[in-house]
Amino acid sequence: MEMYTTLFNKLTSSCFQKCASRKHKEAELHLGEMSCLDRCVSKYMDAQEKVGKVLQVANEKQASQQQSMQQMQQTMGSN
Repeated sequence: MEMYTTLFNKLTSSCFQKCASRKHKEAELHLGEMSCLDRCVSKYMDAQEKVGKVLQVANEKQASQQQSMQQMQQTMGSN
């Protein structure tokens, strides 16, 4: 749950700084700001998904390498 909270906070901060106009003191967002936020959130989530996939593959490779090392050590230890 903490990971999602962190992701949401980073996304909110990043996209708000990029898209929300500081000039206007209105409570509602303008169309341009809404479009910018929509694109920003979409790109942020796409990037997070891609990074997650890369990390998953890297973790799987590392786990496989560790398993191979353990098997080698067991094989050499039994000789």
